[in-house]
Amino acid sequence: MKDRKLGKGALALISALAVATPVGFVATSASAFVFNNVRIEGNQRIEPETILSYLNLPRGSNVSAGQLNDAMQRLQNSGLFETVEVAPQGGTLVVRVAEYPTINSVVFEGNRRVKDEQASEIVQSRANRVFSPAQAEADAAALSQVYASQGRLAARVDPRVIRRPGNRVDLVFEVREGKATEIERIGFVGNRAFSDRRLRNVLDSKQAGLLRQFIRRDTFAPERIAVDEKLLTDFYRANGYADFKVQTIAPEVAQQRDAFYITFQVQEGPRFKFGNVTTISEIPGVDATEFQQQNRVRRGEIYNPTIIDTSIRRMEALALRKGLDFVSIEPRITRNMRDQTLDLTFALTRGQRVFVERIDIEGNTTTLDEVIRRQFSTVEGDPFNPREIRNAAERLRALGYFADVQAESRAGTTGEQVIVDVNVEEQPTGSLNFGVSYGVNAGVGFNMSLSEKNFLGRGQQVDLSFSTGKGNQQSGLTFIEPYLFGRDLKGRFQTWYNTTDRLNSDYNTRSIGIQTGLEFPVSENGRLELRYKLSKDTLYDVDGIHVDDEIDELVGSSPILVAEQGGYFTSALGYTYTYDSRINGLDPLTSYRLRFSQDFAGLGGDVDSITSSLYAGIESNAWRKEVTFLAEFEAGAVHMLNDQNSRFLDRFSGNGKIRGFDSNGYGPRDRNAPNEDALGGNYFWALRTEMQFPIGLPEEYGVKGGLFADAGSVWGLDNKIGQPGPYGDGANGEIVDDRMHVRAAVGASLFWTTPIGPLRFNFSKAVVKEDYDEEQNFDLTISTKF
Repeated sequence: MKDRKLGKGALALISALAVATPVGFVATSASAFVFNNVRIEGNQRIEPETILSYLNLPRGSNVSAGQLNDAMQRLQNSGLFETVEVAPQGGTLVVRVAEYPTINSVVFEGNRRVKDEQASEIVQSRANRVFSPAQAEADAAALSQVYASQGRLAARVDPRVIRRPGNRVDLVFEVREGKATEIERIGFVGNRAFSDRRLRNVLDSKQAGLLRQFIRRDTFAPERIAVDEKLLTDFYRANGYADFKVQTIAPEVAQQRDAFYITFQVQEGPRFKFGNVTTISEIPGVDATEFQQQNRVRRGEIYNPTIIDTSIRRMEALALRKGLDFVSIEPRITRNMRDQTLDLTFALTRGQRVFVERIDIEGNTTTLDEVIRRQFSTVEGDPFNPREIRNAAERLRALGYFADVQAESRAGTTGEQVIVDVNVEEQPTGSLNFGVSYGVNAGVGFNMSLSEKNFLGRGQQVDLSFSTGKGNQQSGLTFIEPYLFGRDLKGRFQTWYNTTDRLNSDYNTRSIGIQTGLEFPVSENGRLELRYKLSKDTLYDVDGIHVDDEIDELVGSSPILVAEQGGYFTSALGYTYTYDSRINGLDPLTSYRLRFSQDFAGLGGDVDSITSSLYAGIESNAWRKEVTFLAEFEAGAVHMLNDQNSRFLDRFSGNGKIRGFDSNGYGPRDRNAPNEDALGGNYFWALRTEMQFPIGLPEEYGVKGGLFADAGSVWGLDNKIGQPGPYGDGANGEIVDDRMHVRAAVGASLFWTTPIGPLRFNFSKAVVKEDYDEEQNFDLTISTKF
């Protein structure tokens, strides 16, 4: 390191010399002089002809002192020479130059956040190239900009040179990274309808809190400001403030450059509701009545541009179904300031006759063109619909294949044609994840997954996963083709191998199988999947009742489980219908989800049964989206055919269906057996309700609270004959109680979003239970990827 210390300051010297006054040129008089010869000294790599071209002085003619000075400046500004000297000697012009040295190596010191490989790609100075002070300074500025984009505005990058023999130098970039420049405070001026805390929740930028070292370090990124402005505008307008605008955004940096203070000055304006909503047609022969039925805007609702846009999309889709081309749906709004309402008129107008000449796609090096084109419902020769082009661009962004998607139109070869240019910027779509999970019941678990959602650029998804926890292991492979046969037909193939090893029980289980399915849309929000499943499920190592010599007591499982142990094949056809209101987003505050499925086993295999399940869920936001309500209902039934009895692995266990109870903690149980094993049931239902809300802490802490109340039951057995009681004293077995006993629990939750993953603490109390049920009053879950 001694050589490097000796070389510090050399760059400053070189830069000073580069702009110095010419050495050796002394004008003794203002008169011109004439030279016929030029002698060049000191050049090693630069050809004399190159130097003469920069001089650009005539021989044999009068040359003034000003011309000589200009010539020398041209040489100096060429960036080829460290020093330049021009001196006339009689009839000879002597030019002495010292060339810049060659870079021996480029070294980075003090950098930890930006690795050497990344830094080498940023700088333009390279080994074996001519050293340029200007380029070195530009490289240092580029590196500083990279640190600034990471929120480290106090970072400094200083280029230093170390002289080496043979007119060579080592170029060293000395980096002082400094601390990340955090957003110390985000404030608002002019907001009356929403608190600062509520508005901070909307922004992408977050302010750091008192526990920043443990929770998160929110850094300032200038590019987020524009995003924050749009998010703030969208939020206000979705809540009825049609005239809202951000007047100014003032980011101020602290004197030490270690913190930012951002102030948004906003103008809210009045809050509007929809008034009269009508649909008119200005196209001869087109009746507006059918189009009015597609309207989803209701009088008295809070103004929301999303609902207007949804209605326009529905009307445009109807026009296409009716074969009406070049129909434009124009929303016309009339403000009524007296009662703060907006009268809305959807006007059907005749748009310009413009056709799509072609769609040009650029930027995709991996993704096939067909994967991009299938997101466009418009093809070459179709009428041009700007809204559909924008919607297709949004669908492309939602795929997750591209970092950016731009779709723009330009004039075609004729006045009635346009060309749609689609420019995409691809991003990595594969991931290798290692994770850790924890649950009080399941213990610490590890998982690994390899996922590729754009396999071979075909838009196919491949997932390979493996996870292990306390007493259980799961592994699986999934392959999904989202557009089978070039249609909106999702093909799915899955295979799995799962085992449990004495997981809160006295038996082991194993399941191995495959499943294939086809999923397709049946309505705007509904989809239907048809599938086939083949699996082998095994219950083994069931302990029969016997005397444990070590403790001199009877141990063992119910004879019901003993009779059901062994492996059996299940071959089943099934279907699932799903409905999700979030697909069209008609209501931004409330979403509904519905799922109904049935599997019919008996197409070969050892099991003849019908298994049905139902799920219904609703999520709603209230109190200006600060409080979230969730409610879920599930139910299921197993109906055996051909006089078969259900087996343990066919039945529902109730695991995870209601909180407050342990795994296998409720449901039918053979209490006469020493182990009192849970047996599961042919039927179950569960109702889960939850409310999530802020608890007063700054939102940057990522902490909020919740209250929940769950209820449900598992019941019903085909074989109810358990262990003769007590423990073998009787000719007849005891009848297991398999009635539908309601269980219920209430509790509170604490949600904490941390750098290691989301934490959830559940504190619960069973308020309705049977005396043999097993409770779980506390549960902690954590899941993270690294």
